[in-house]
Amino acid sequence: MKANVPSPQEISVFEIQAYMDLTKHIGSLQATDELARLCQIGPCQYVLDVGCGVGATPAYLARQYGCRVVGVDICPAMIERARERAAREGIADRVELRVADAQALPFADDVFDVAMTESVLAFVADKQQALRELVRVTKPGGYVGLNESTLIKPAPAHVRENLSRAAFGGGNFPLEGWATLLREAGLSDLVVRERGVEVASEGMQMIRRYGCLHFGRSLWRLLVLYVQSPAYRAFAKKAATTPKELAEYIGYGIYVGRK
Repeated sequence: MKANVPSPQEISVFEIQAYMDLTKHIGSLQATDELARLCQIGPCQYVLDVGCGVGATPAYLARQYGCRVVGVDICPAMIERARERAAREGIADRVELRVADAQALPFADDVFDVAMTESVLAFVADKQQALRELVRVTKPGGYVGLNESTLIKPAPAHVRENLSRAAFGGGNFPLEGWATLLREAGLSDLVVRERGVEVASEGMQMIRRYGCLHFGRSLWRLLVLYVQSPAYRAFAKKAATTPKELAEYIGYGIYVGRK
């Protein structure tokens, strides 16, 4: 796999993740499995994963649950990595990858058995529109599932100010805020579960998802980028100023509704 070093104009958390061939969603595999069970994902189902990143979740769902998966992401570099992953893992016949915007999905109405997204809507400008799109492309009786960063307790002003530029995105919604979005989108039979974040566990699950060799290679890429790119060093320095106590206020929520 050959990945282009992000240009100074492209330095963002998403371009960096694509370069590393490593994307992370809060809750990792534990959250993906919980979402899959609640959405009743299984063989012969047709699943849409919006904001699929480098394709780890589509590949995992296809292998673990035997379903067909379409993964979309707004970042072309992410989709390039995702296609490489599907080919490498021998599941390209069950995983389709496309560049698309969550707010304007390029699919007809009532196509998918399940439409899901993990740690994506927090970054989307019009969350309600993106959720309406998830509902639109889901078959009647199908499931829409979210795993999103969630404010688990009131945060002081300096923490709230940093949420929008942290890796959590604009994830300053409390549990009921996300649940309200699902209800307003017309979903019923809601299941809402709040989870805290354990930093050590998140790291171990990430290694489990990608494997030690791939994870180590990704960290090496990041080190090379740090040495070679002044723009990335400036980006990393800014990210390092994010308050460490963010994890005390941010967890994640599992939100599932039926169309």
